[in-house]
Amino acid sequence: MKPVIAITAGDINGIGYEVILKSLSNQHMTEICTPVIYGNSKVAQIHLKTLDVELHNLQLNLIQHPEEAKAGLINIISCYADTTPVNFGTSTKEAGKASLAALERACADLKAGKVQALVTAPINKENIQSPEFRFSGHTEYLTSVFGDGNESLMMMVSDVMRIALVCNHTPISRVPQMMSKERILRKLTVLNATLKRDFLIRRPRIAILALNPHAGDNGLIGTEERDIIRPAIQAAKEQGIDAFGPFSADGFFGAGNYIHYDAVLAMYHDQGLIPFKSLDMSGVNYTAGLNIIRTSPDHGTAYDMAGKNMADPMSFNHSIFLALDLMEHRALTDELAQDPLVITERPRPERPTGRFFVPKEELEAEEANE
Repeated sequence: MKPVIAITAGDINGIGYEVILKSLSNQHMTEICTPVIYGNSKVAQIHLKTLDVELHNLQLNLIQHPEEAKAGLINIISCYADTTPVNFGTSTKEAGKASLAALERACADLKAGKVQALVTAPINKENIQSPEFRFSGHTEYLTSVFGDGNESLMMMVSDVMRIALVCNHTPISRVPQMMSKERILRKLTVLNATLKRDFLIRRPRIAILALNPHAGDNGLIGTEERDIIRPAIQAAKEQGIDAFGPFSADGFFGAGNYIHYDAVLAMYHDQGLIPFKSLDMSGVNYTAGLNIIRTSPDHGTAYDMAGKNMADPMSFNHSIFLALDLMEHRALTDELAQDPLVITERPRPERPTGRFFVPKEELEAEEANE
């Protein structure tokens, strides 16, 4: 049975619908999963008209609940009013309310087990703010819904690199205040477990970046490496985690040293995402550490491209592929974690009889008499 994937449309005035529809128009997508878009069918039609002519009549199967989704079709659930205005390239309160409505509905169905994974198109982090959403992004919101008190991890994934963050959407001025040995160790622990369970890496090697230039130069430029980061790395090693560093970020990426590690832990958002996106703009944002699977393209709403048929769906394609891979990897890891050698008492078989079990002497006597 094909997995049912929930796809939230994100900000209606950005490129979310465009990359979703372009991605799902590839027949291969509906062959490997059953997609359910959480958005609005009328809004989707408006976006379809901005795309290539051959997509104008792309068929969308309007349903009320994910249980009604049909394999081989692009299913869509309308989560907000048909009259919600679309203003390409503009941030509006209506767009924020619409994106939140879709996200809340998809999360409810994911929590109820009606869908197997979540792929989110970009939201506008400012216009979605409301009494129901006071978070700096998807990662923080999903952690509040699905975290159960556990640590989550913002992780960027591509064929080139995996990089995770100690501080997600944190102002630079607050990063030093947010850092502690305990926080870094928690993030390292989640990253190590994720690499094992979700990426099937038996003994991951993790590089940790420094906060300050030149890794602090022994306290000359900063003391966080000496007082916080190195002790966290040592504590991780004592727990059996192969952690290395701290490395000065410029030299680490400039020399291409990331290829020697299974993942990198960066201290803050731009320290990790600038080199990641410079090397590959088709990567995936994965919320690690939760009991659910959520992926997203590694770009934003891109208002400057909205409604112009300019958006590349490659990152969204990879988001769906990664979600499916992670589902398969988790199932395999959990199966292997069970005891495969359950010994049960079986009755002894009777002594075999027949020509090939006759004693040699009897066999030779029998052949002599023939």
